[in-house]
Amino acid sequence: MAGRFAALSARLDELGCEALLVLAKSSQDPDLVPFVGSVHLGECQLVAPREGAARLAFLTPMERDEAARTGLALVTPEDLDHTRWQSQAMEPADLTTWVAARTLAASGVRPGRVALAGFGPAGVIQAACSRLAKDGWVWVPGNAVVQALRKTKTPEEVAAIRAAALGTCEAFRAVARLLAAAVVVDGSLWLEGEPLRVARLRAEISRVLGSYGLEQPKGNVVAPGDEGGVPHSTGTDTRVLKPGESLVVDLFPRDGLFWADCTRTFCVGEPPEALARAWAAVRAALGRSHELSVQGARGWDIQEAVCAVFTDHGEPTPISAPGTTVGYVHNLGHGVGLEIHEQPIFKKVSGAEGVLRGGDVFTLEPGLYHPEQGYGVRLEDLLWLREDGGLENLTPLPYELDPRSYL
Repeated sequence: MAGRFAALSARLDELGCEALLVLAKSSQDPDLVPFVGSVHLGECQLVAPREGAARLAFLTPMERDEAARTGLALVTPEDLDHTRWQSQAMEPADLTTWVAARTLAASGVRPGRVALAGFGPAGVIQAACSRLAKDGWVWVPGNAVVQALRKTKTPEEVAAIRAAALGTCEAFRAVARLLAAAVVVDGSLWLEGEPLRVARLRAEISRVLGSYGLEQPKGNVVAPGDEGGVPHSTGTDTRVLKPGESLVVDLFPRDGLFWADCTRTFCVGEPPEALARAWAAVRAALGRSHELSVQGARGWDIQEAVCAVFTDHGEPTPISAPGTTVGYVHNLGHGVGLEIHEQPIFKKVSGAEGVLRGGDVFTLEPGLYHPEQGYGVRLEDLLWLREDGGLENLTPLPYELDPRSYL
């Protein structure tokens, strides 16, 4: 954590800012966690001066032990005269203004340029900042500052992501077991005397992830056939699965703070020729992206190489056919951590956030989509680029379409 504060100080100096102010709805705010760790607080604020110690303001004495666990200097409810604002029943914007002004003052920060971060309510933050601006405070966007600090994961953060990925892999194996046990009845898959529906797979996914302490606040993708041919279609619970069709399963749970992300595509029985060809192309693209994911590589360069693989297979891509909704239709990957999508990025226009470095955790997820032909294929690995340059797959699952390969 000390290293992050040092890096923050250097970045604030570049921006000409006196401090970073994080306005957080809770201690789970992705812009706050890097500085406070895993604690449980409600609304709180952090001031990290360019020079000097950071201070954390919390709003209720009931959280004093949790606040102390951060190891930071504290601005307590008593320092904030909490009995006064409780009795006055302040509006949220008034309270945020009150706390920010006193926390900045307690940190020795005078009115001037301050980087602003946090995921608090936009309207409340806008109103509070407008009021504080009248006293000489100048606000500079600060979310990107914290995002850059979060790009390189600490060993503890990698361990948390690894644990989430472990549970994710077990959920995939559970899905594969159900699919492998299914039988064909009148052109549909049946399991234990009833049609096998998307909902049955989802229930098993939730059960397994829950046993690992993982939640799914953004849901999941269990998308058969043409539904899997549109990347973000989640799949219809009542749909009965069929042999010979693709089934895209994309799981992205978190442990309360850190996310995992992985996708595999299944097919029960013999895949149609078009699906088999698409799978082979996606597998080749994924292998190529693994080879190119080294320290110093630009995400966009890897995206271009993947597009070249798909072009060689006769598929449209965002480069050969901008805006295409069939073939390869999206970017290659994204960072994963306190947010499901964070740095590094794989976009053409990017700076340091688009360059792979040791400590990065990111996905590689090429795919091909043809809803008009009734299929989609995506293979997604979650990877850690170690400081020694090694690339570790945190989701080491089979890639084959046949669910029996998981058994």
